[in-house]
Amino acid sequence: MTAEPELRPRPLDPASLAVLSLPMHDPRVRPLLDELAVEYDTRYGDLFGRSAAAEELNRYPAEEFEGPHGALLVIQEDGVSIAGGAFRRYDETTAELKRIWTHSAHRRRGLARLVLAELEALAASRGYTRLYLTTGPRQPEAKHLYLNTGYQAQFDLDADPESIGPLAFTKDLPAPL
Repeated sequence: MTAEPELRPRPLDPASLAVLSLPMHDPRVRPLLDELAVEYDTRYGDLFGRSAAAEELNRYPAEEFEGPHGALLVIQEDGVSIAGGAFRRYDETTAELKRIWTHSAHRRRGLARLVLAELEALAASRGYTRLYLTTGPRQPEAKHLYLNTGYQAQFDLDADPESIGPLAFTKDLPAPL
């Protein structure tokens, strides 16, 4: 009996990627929202109910993710939406990151880091000096992503995440060049 070969994610080819700033109603954003709804329902449906994903995704008006105070970015590869994220104004100096997403078929390729870098640069260019975000207690990969990209946990890392609820993180942004 031989071991199955490990499937490695395809490396990113920057020449095949496009970062688009889009309004929420653009059809190229739909894959992000649709898969987020499935992800939220799968992870949290037993905790919050099956309608919770739709409520969360519609919690904020679309206008909050438009300039000059917000943004929604989608990364496309060869014309297909494969990752994205958004921010909205949290307070005068802080942007709140929301909807960080990588399509399930494209995970482990560095796309979430790319989304974060793009959002951070855009937020800094718009005058924000700090970022705030929350992720769910059943998303350990997101928690590790944020910790590994310089975000500071605003909760006890040793506590059971389910006892905390949303896991909050912050990050100070460097001044734009």
